[in-house]
Amino acid sequence: MEAKSKETIEHIIHQLRPQLQADGGDIRLVEIRDDNVVMVELQGACGSCPHSKMTLKNGVESILKQYVPEVDRVEDINLHF
Repeated sequence: MEAKSKETIEHIIHQLRPQLQADGGDIRLVEIRDDNVVMVELQGACGSCPHSKMTLKNGVESILKQYVPEVDRVEDINLHF
């Protein structure tokens, strides 16, 4: 993935953090894999919330794909087996 795309992903994650923090959670960018999968860690209330998968897919992933079409998917390291 291009350096500009990586910077955009980091910027978007940074912009999403206050929304998650307002609900007692947080998000941390772990890595951007060579296969265009963005690995994050949902923390705090977001890590244990039963709706965290929806937050990840309908929120984080959809926004990232909108601005960085190269992103294939977003996965939470805590839900990744």
